[in-house]
Amino acid sequence: MQTNSSVFLGDKFYNREHLNFILFDVLKAETITQYDYFSDHTKETVEMYLDATDQFSKEYLFPHLVEMDRVQPELVDGRIRVHRVHRDIMRIGGENGWISILASKEVGGMQMPSVFSTASSYIMGAANYSGCVFMGLTMGAAHLIEAFADKKYHDLYLPKMFAGEWQGTMALTEPGAGSSLSDVVTTAEKQDDGTYKIVGQKIFISCGDSDAVDNVVHLLLARVKGAPAGTKGISMFIVPRERMKEDGTLEHNDVTSIGVYHKMGYKGAPIAHLSFGENNDCRGWLVGEENKGLSYMFQMMNEARISVGLHATSISSAAYYASLKYANERLQGRNIAEKNPEMPQIPIIQHADVKRMLLFQKTFIDGALCLELQCAYYADLARVETGEAQEKYHLMLELLTPVAKSYPAEMSNLSTSTAIQIFGGYGFTKDFIAEQYYRETRIHTIHEGTTAIHGLDLLGRKVMMKGGKAVMLLMQEVMGDIAKAKQHDNTKAQAVALEKKLGQLQELSMHLMGVAQKEGVEAYLSDATLYLELFGVLVMGWQWIKMANTCNENGNIDEQFKGSKFLCFNYYFEYELPKAEALLQRLKSTNRVTVGIDSTLID
Repeated sequence: MQTNSSVFLGDKFYNREHLNFILFDVLKAETITQYDYFSDHTKETVEMYLDATDQFSKEYLFPHLVEMDRVQPELVDGRIRVHRVHRDIMRIGGENGWISILASKEVGGMQMPSVFSTASSYIMGAANYSGCVFMGLTMGAAHLIEAFADKKYHDLYLPKMFAGEWQGTMALTEPGAGSSLSDVVTTAEKQDDGTYKIVGQKIFISCGDSDAVDNVVHLLLARVKGAPAGTKGISMFIVPRERMKEDGTLEHNDVTSIGVYHKMGYKGAPIAHLSFGENNDCRGWLVGEENKGLSYMFQMMNEARISVGLHATSISSAAYYASLKYANERLQGRNIAEKNPEMPQIPIIQHADVKRMLLFQKTFIDGALCLELQCAYYADLARVETGEAQEKYHLMLELLTPVAKSYPAEMSNLSTSTAIQIFGGYGFTKDFIAEQYYRETRIHTIHEGTTAIHGLDLLGRKVMMKGGKAVMLLMQEVMGDIAKAKQHDNTKAQAVALEKKLGQLQELSMHLMGVAQKEGVEAYLSDATLYLELFGVLVMGWQWIKMANTCNENGNIDEQFKGSKFLCFNYYFEYELPKAEALLQRLKSTNRVTVGIDSTLID
């Protein structure tokens, strides 16, 4: 068995200094603890929490990164067997509060602000994505039970889930439905005792079964017999693998693992094919009201979508630090102006194109992390604010969610590919870690909705939400930061460039509304994925404006650290923002290449 000791890894997998910079300098996120709901926490306790996360990640997650990839989950005698350390991870995660961190004190949680929990998740994801998803899924499922289920279910499920003894999942996707939840056919029939008999199958269920825990609690979508067609007729149920009997013991709930998918990456966590009610004896317990399941599920899905973008960024961070270490150690060639072959070779980091590739990775990672943490901070503010302020943060979060999910996920494919390029031929081998990171991150453009789905969501729903109010509120925030950047010589030109592109985006959005009226919805949404990419390019420019403003305004930041940030800032505006021009040109074109064509021509 090959372990980490025989694979070239980076010296580190994330940058704590940059994480702290975003949290405490850019966002000033510690101010959220002034609200009563979060008042038990301080900057000092948060830093201690992140220190504990760092230590846990280095001791339990990172050391098993490669081994989890090599020793995949297997279905044995009806149960999915996973790496032995997963049980320790869940146990320690429970003991240290990582699973209950977002839950309210009322149900035994830590009531931590989401922005700090997100920072912790970033560290764990960079250490070992497959190793940390069990906790994240359990946290999300527990949050749904707390938010929407009857209190008696809080008492029955949450203590075990928070302790890491039981695990939670989302059970949405079906063989005949895929991403189209309106086509869910799993059925639920109410019984005399108030339970529901569940019959159906679910596929691609992350951590849908494992021997790392004593029980798995599925939050499952099904259709009650007689319910309306489409998404209006979907209900949510708690469906444990093992159900509780009256005497407190567990019995099998007719939930069966009938397959485990073997994937190109993310191999340490099982993806299951599950059957419910093969023997007509699977029971589920209704969450909330019938036919409202999809609205409940979207709470967990929206939280998970931020997490997907975050973990794509995490994996990119680990790949970056591995490639940075290699670039500093690998000797090859000489300065391009040096003609003497007898001169010693130089580290490849001294070559201009290698510097470009490293800057591309670092600039993407730092900007994407800033976006993910900002979204988490907006979620916190939406929770504790009231009135117009609450609506403001809620709407901006809704607007940014498809961007925060999809743009980092897509860019992570390019970033981890660039890491392989720096390794050269070695990057294509299993002796070096770069190829694993490339495989690990590929799932994120698919998880929680493909990029195309989020493009449709952004252009088809979010930009028009409440008459465009979300866009207006976001633009006010961005323009405020642009105004600050215009006051400094080292950021003025970039601020003007971003302002111009934002104006063009607004003109484009109005143009596309006209397309919808004249040519119909298909023409309007045909390039929604490109609109999402354009939106992401501009939002990332805003993140770098925010970080540059902080560097200009905060005299306590180390000068070398500032230099690193301004290097990335300049890189973004020279190399990445110009990509917006081509996207604008395509989106304004009247040539509908993909609309109304004969699909048989694509052969």
